[in-house]
Amino acid sequence: MKFLSFLTLFVLLMQPFTYGFYKALCWQFEGRLKKRGRRLLCLALFAFGNGLIILSLFRLWHGSFRLTALWMVLLLYTGFAALFVWLLKLLLRKRVAGEKLRRILRIAAPAAVASLFCLSLYNAYLPTVRHYRVVLDKPLAKPLRIGVASDLHLGILFGARQLDKLAGIMQQEKADIMDDDTAAYEAEHMQPHLSKLRAPLGVYATLGNHDLFGAQRQITRAIEAAGITVLNDGIIETGGLTVIGRPDDLDKGRLKTAELLKQADTSKPVVLLDHRPSEIELHSTLPIDIQVSGHVHNGQIFPANFIVRAINRLHYGYEKIGNGHFFVTSGYGFWGIPLRLGSQSEVLIIDVEGRR
Repeated sequence: MKFLSFLTLFVLLMQPFTYGFYKALCWQFEGRLKKRGRRLLCLALFAFGNGLIILSLFRLWHGSFRLTALWMVLLLYTGFAALFVWLLKLLLRKRVAGEKLRRILRIAAPAAVASLFCLSLYNAYLPTVRHYRVVLDKPLAKPLRIGVASDLHLGILFGARQLDKLAGIMQQEKADIMDDDTAAYEAEHMQPHLSKLRAPLGVYATLGNHDLFGAQRQITRAIEAAGITVLNDGIIETGGLTVIGRPDDLDKGRLKTAELLKQADTSKPVVLLDHRPSEIELHSTLPIDIQVSGHVHNGQIFPANFIVRAINRLHYGYEKIGNGHFFVTSGYGFWGIPLRLGSQSEVLIIDVEGRR
């Protein structure tokens, strides 16, 4: 039912955006398109966009989903560009008039779209490193550093080069523990690159929602072959910490967090790796000292940031709730297409100290 509602909303939203794109092209090529040409253009745009939806829905072509997502982003960015051109016209209309103003605006429109795509590629492929420092209400023999990289979504568009960059960041930051939520792992000669991820107290992974579509065993074996410990409702003690990992909640057989905590030594600082941030309020009532999550990508492309903010207690960043410290990262990779607007790929570095 949720999927049907989402699909209906998606299809309905695409229609006015497609019409807006059509009007933008007519304006851009004003005087060059005759009446018949405009009709054919309108028909072609609506047929193309809705055809992509059909291809994606019935999985008739493996690349249809990415192309549909790219098409939607093009429509969205064209809308942003139209708003920019309108504001630019208001600013310039008293200083520049006539054909000169029209030329400026017709150059500005595609330039704005191109700039948005360039910025989005930059945000997707050039990660930032964000530092946090927390003091726990439990003793810890010595300070530790946790490196967090979630939602890698490994594949053709995000692979060996990005893994090498991630390994370099972790080595530079000297993380003691690393959490890696690896999605859609594709063994395209990436294992040697994934194997470069090392930390003194270990590298730990949990399975995300994209890992649970039937290939979770294969993905788990591939990750473990690279020397990474997969915590699938698992508990491990390392460096004076109790580390707990849960699979995504698509796994209906996963244990409740409270059940896992009964099996764990909670006198030590507890670090929970939970793919989704959907149970943060519940977890704030449990003896969990640090939780790291991903999944929501901080919306990935504006204005989806507002959607994920509305449906999550913590959609991005850090919040201390009770005695617990909760982190939600925008992710190191991206979902679907290599574009981010209003969000940026990132690695979290969390410096942890205990009670003195």
